[in-house]
Amino acid sequence: MNPLRRVLAIQPGQPASDGAGVRLNRVIGGPGIERFDPFLMLDEFASENPDDYIAGFPPHPHRGFETITYMLEGRMRHEDHLGNVGLLASGGVQWMTAARGIIHSEMPEQESGAMRGFQLWLNLPSRDKLGEPDYRDISADDIPRLTTAQGVDVVVIAGQFDDGQVQQAGAVQRPHTEPQLFDLRLPAGATIRPRLHDGQRVMLYVYEGSLELAGSSPHSVTAGNLVRLSDEGELHLGSSAGARVLLVAGTPLGEPIVQYGPFVMNSREEIEQALRDFRDGVLA
Repeated sequence: MNPLRRVLAIQPGQPASDGAGVRLNRVIGGPGIERFDPFLMLDEFASENPDDYIAGFPPHPHRGFETITYMLEGRMRHEDHLGNVGLLASGGVQWMTAARGIIHSEMPEQESGAMRGFQLWLNLPSRDKLGEPDYRDISADDIPRLTTAQGVDVVVIAGQFDDGQVQQAGAVQRPHTEPQLFDLRLPAGATIRPRLHDGQRVMLYVYEGSLELAGSSPHSVTAGNLVRLSDEGELHLGSSAGARVLLVAGTPLGEPIVQYGPFVMNSREEIEQALRDFRDGVLA
């Protein structure tokens, strides 16, 4: 048996506000983001109170990375300066490659009810940071789903799911960073052993229930906590009471990360150029 991935850190998300006052839980972001390379930010939003989300995210720019929005419940409308318009509904994903620049808005398409989901920022390699921007809406019906022999429901958003018994390609494949993004629902008593490549950065965000990680020092992780794992080894997960978990993995780029708000580049000079381009109306 190969060694298991070690738990490097367990950390709770932190309350935050973004856009025009949307309340959220910031799971990844801020100082030390190099530890999560190639991922830059992970936000969880979850509220049934429209005052927490109704103001949305009015027009704002991005450059140098990709945003992945996964909606569990609710409806959000996307519009951008390239003319893309999309409606992100329950179970759907919005995959936006900002590259050299996109100015977009994300506004609630509802005035009541639950708004719940995640937004993940994925870095681009330096060669692609000034490439062509792109936008893609993926409906819930177009995202592969499966149930393992152990009864775990898996939503395969990106990458390739493989537990040794079943393989399933996700809705999105990306070069260089090779992201793996799975939504796992473990019923009480279930286990799962997803196979991931050595060298990939692996994180687990427990957003419902509690999760058990096997190892020489077993860990139990409750909802609202992120687990950062070592880059090598197998992964054995279980839940005695049931859990929902976002599995996030990717290949580190190993490049300098310089961030200023919605711009993520490799140097301060490139950030200053992005600011000038936005000011002069030539971001994209």
